Amino acid sequence: MKRAATILLLLLSAFPASADKVKVRLFSNSNIEAINVSFDLGLYDLYANDTLLLEPSLGEGMSVELLPTATGVKISVNGYEYGVYKQACIMATDTACIMCLNPTGVKQRTYEGDLLVSAYDKSNLRIINSVEFETYLAGVVQSEIYGQQSDIFRIQAVISRTWALRNMKKHRADGFNFCDYVHCQAYQNRCVRPDIMLGTMQSSGETIVDADGNLIDTPFHSNSGGQTANSEDVWRTALPYLRSVQDTFSFRMRQSNWTKVISRDKWLNYFSKTHKLNTQDAEVRNTLLTFSQPQRQARILGVPLTRVRTDFGLKSTFFSVSTDAKTGDVILSGHGYGHGVGLSQEGTIRMVSLGIAYDSIIRHYYTGAQIHHDENTSEKYVEHFVTEITKIIDEDNANPGQKKSKKDDWLGKLFRVRDRMDREEEYDPTKDEKESDWKIEW
Repeated sequence: MKRAATILLLLLSAFPASADKVKVRLFSNSNIEAINVSFDLGLYDLYANDTLLLEPSLGEGMSVELLPTATGVKISVNGYEYGVYKQACIMATDTACIMCLNPTGVKQRTYEGDLLVSAYDKSNLRIINSVEFETYLAGVVQSEIYGQQSDIFRIQAVISRTWALRNMKKHRADGFNFCDYVHCQAYQNRCVRPDIMLGTMQSSGETIVDADGNLIDTPFHSNSGGQTANSEDVWRTALPYLRSVQDTFSFRMRQSNWTKVISRDKWLNYFSKTHKLNTQDAEVRNTLLTFSQPQRQARILGVPLTRVRTDFGLKSTFFSVSTDAKTGDVILSGHGYGHGVGLSQEGTIRMVSLGIAYDSIIRHYYTGAQIHHDENTSEKYVEHFVTEITKIIDEDNANPGQKKSKKDDWLGKLFRVRDRMDREEEYDPTKDEKESDWKIEW
């Protein structure tokens, strides 16, 4: 079977030359002592170093077990041991292929693309997903934000695409582009929801730029607590598009408010021992016990609130201090969740629910920024696939709870449509589409 070079979303990528595929280190925040890889859809080739071991014999009912050793990766297939190699490569033979990863002690995940596995050391595997850029992006959107409306996902896709293109070389020295943790962007699974893919597709070719047309930094956080933060108050560098703005849209959401209780002695001793403040001074002590932030501040008595947040594990730096009259404990009454710079995700969810246009929401959080629409993006492809995804969503809504075979997976459906379009100069919506026309084998 012919191996496809791209997936449908790559056809819509704004930067096909610079972002064909990316390498993402999976389970980057965990120690992986072993992993079992099984296959939900499609067929895969197995390589040991550059040697083809199985072609293409990996599919449903097969599993690959990978273990780290002092000299490499031990490879076994369905219990048969092939030996120890420097690297194991599990390569998808088609565009609609899905593999299931079951690492020891970590929750199962599914991904598309290829898998590159090596031994980080004798007790830890380094697992990298080599995947089309826009497929990665859809997985990021699913991992980073919740909601039901496509504009929520469109906005997240635009800012996540912009961030990724700007930070493509972040882990170059490590041999991959991104990790799957918040150090980069969360990427906890393949995109399994067509509504999220719809929003991602609608964002095709869109990035956020400054007045000079340069990609901007696009930080985001869960909830601003009612006011975003200036970039220099968190990361020292003042950027004109990362200005503090009032954000009442973040009120009354999941992460709007929080409380933490700390003993009075622990609170005061922290500032005394760690930051050398004279907490015996009545004025200093009073400030520490009655600190208030009606508007965001960067410091308390010269101490960066970012440091306080880290040391006490707080949800945000946007908090006020009071004392419990009975116990004497210090009560931190906080607002929001995250660093507070840039876009508030829960504020975005509220704004979308109010009918505010997606581009207006982006400009609200990134001062003076503009949305760039890449001229190379095919509007025909975007419009057609948006229509196709919408049909799938409508079908699912009309048949709630309907059991589907893997052949009916929405991803597979879209690839079959894409393959037909690639064979025809013009898409003819009046032409009957028969299963015998499909190139993908099941």
